[in-house]
Amino acid sequence: MSNFYITTPIYYPSGNPHIGHCYTTTACDSIARYRRMQGHNVMFLTGTDEHGQKIEQKAAEAGITPKEYVDGIVEIFKKLWSYMNISYDRYIRTTDDYHIESVQKIFKDLYDKGYIYKGKYVGKYCTPCESFWTSSQLKDGKCPDCGREVIDAEEEAYFFKMSPFADRLEDLLLNTDYLQPRTRATELVNNFIKPGLEDLCVSRTSFKWGIPVTFDPNHVVYVWIDALSNYITALGYDNEKYNDFDTFWPADVHMVAKDIQRFHALIWPAMLMALDLPLPKHLAVHGWITFNGDKMSKSKGNVVDPFILGERYGCDAIRYHILREMALGADSDFSNEILINRINSDLANGFGNLVSRTVAMADKYFGGTLPTEREAAPIDDELKSLATSIVGKVDAFIDNTQIKQALETIFTLVDRANKYIDETEPWKLGKDETKKARLASVLYNLLDAIRIISTLLSPFMPTTMPKVWEQIGASENDVTYGNLSKFDVLPQNVTVHKGEILFPRIDADKEIEELNAILMANAPQTEEEPDFTPEEQLPQIEFDDFGKVDLRVAKVLECEKVKKSKKLLRLQLDDGMGGRQVVSGIAQWYAPEDLIGKKVIIVANLKPAVLCGVESQGMICAADLPNGDVQVQFADDKMPCGAKLR
Repeated sequence: MSNFYITTPIYYPSGNPHIGHCYTTTACDSIARYRRMQGHNVMFLTGTDEHGQKIEQKAAEAGITPKEYVDGIVEIFKKLWSYMNISYDRYIRTTDDYHIESVQKIFKDLYDKGYIYKGKYVGKYCTPCESFWTSSQLKDGKCPDCGREVIDAEEEAYFFKMSPFADRLEDLLLNTDYLQPRTRATELVNNFIKPGLEDLCVSRTSFKWGIPVTFDPNHVVYVWIDALSNYITALGYDNEKYNDFDTFWPADVHMVAKDIQRFHALIWPAMLMALDLPLPKHLAVHGWITFNGDKMSKSKGNVVDPFILGERYGCDAIRYHILREMALGADSDFSNEILINRINSDLANGFGNLVSRTVAMADKYFGGTLPTEREAAPIDDELKSLATSIVGKVDAFIDNTQIKQALETIFTLVDRANKYIDETEPWKLGKDETKKARLASVLYNLLDAIRIISTLLSPFMPTTMPKVWEQIGASENDVTYGNLSKFDVLPQNVTVHKGEILFPRIDADKEIEELNAILMANAPQTEEEPDFTPEEQLPQIEFDDFGKVDLRVAKVLECEKVKKSKKLLRLQLDDGMGGRQVVSGIAQWYAPEDLIGKKVIIVANLKPAVLCGVESQGMICAADLPNGDVQVQFADDKMPCGAKLR
């Protein structure tokens, strides 16, 4: 039995977790469970990165200490991981005493070796990302990672020397399989190594919420030295809390999202090189779960609450959806339509229907217990061959952290088994007393194929598969990794037990409307939901702020109701600039025919948004009346389309 060590990044608890956090953790959990099923001794680590300026600021705003602030958020993270059936072996917090002890020793060790020196930082700083940037690294003058504004920063700091490791890092990225997918390696080399690796700022003096530098207590250890070290401190490196370092290091897989790949592909290996420690075997970099093309972000108001989704569909349906949609390295767009269609097609109509039909037929034709008399046919061989060969293909995808492809492969057997039902027509065999042996063979083959499918799916959907095993009459000894390449494993006289529907089919139209209403209630306010009443006052703005709003005259050419909403109208406008489509929540007050031919005022430079599946490229100006009605602000018909208001 070999050892296997897999880690998530440690999450920054500045706010509650969302569905994006769920992907990384669920992906690591699925791989960890798969390795345990294979017989490996697994260490699965996750945790939270709890220091930094943003936490200090958030706590001050809330009127509590930083530790009190992070304690509350960490409990929500742990609650979510319990809800999502995450089987982590260890949870590290960077506020843990043993981690603090180790980080201080690591910092001092690097200083004593000459890799850390004292200097002065002058440059740009992104507070949300806690990242320093040079002017040349900015994108349109903003943080290249999150797109937010940066501030000028100047303070005394300690720096970690990166340049001594440039050649080794380039070799690591270009000539090994450390980075998965390798397509990102050239970009990192060209953007950061070729121009010359800049030394890394590793301490701060402008805030106090961090690990103090033992030999210079005015400084706290900057986030990346602190955070990245967790992967070894959690195993007992430089502390006496644990003693697993020699067992599990180097890590087999670090899994991270692409926005922190630079730190794990360059800084973390450089730190390990400086410490003379082995490098991790693989860094798996996945994309973002996006919402209408934007990275999920609380500041954008597009965060999808996994608790809400889990309550409606169950955690396994959510686990399957997010794992099935994202290919390693690529982004995956989230929408209610994609989620519901995936649940209906794969889980309800596909796997769930396969189980329920097979169990129901065994119960109907044989009272639940199959007879042992059999009659084989050549058509059985194709199903058996696919079923017993599929584990090798899934293994290969798991080895390369390609979970989407692993699930796709498993579902080829689901599809083949459903096709086998159509080909063998057991409902016809059940009407012929002379075909009972053949019918028993068909149903047994289906049950044993389901055994293989459900065993393979158990790491990905661990809550549901035990229910499947109960329904098909499988024992704990039947659903082992060693039996995945075998057929005829279930008892010949297996007894099935009809149970609950595993994945109920969802009324898509009704569900989408309800989900959209929930998400829109948590989204930034639109014209449907005014964010203030006439009695409230907003802060005063400068003239330059007003100048950023582009108000234009437009004529309504077409107008119709949005099918999935009772509140929305879709308007096609002549805006004097080629035309555009706008969605407005005014259906309660205006019929489409009331607006066609009228001239309205629109906010022309509002970022496009999708409402109930329809893109809106702007906003209609309207007023909230004291009685609760809404009145559109119509423009004088003499004003030309495209005229700018000021």
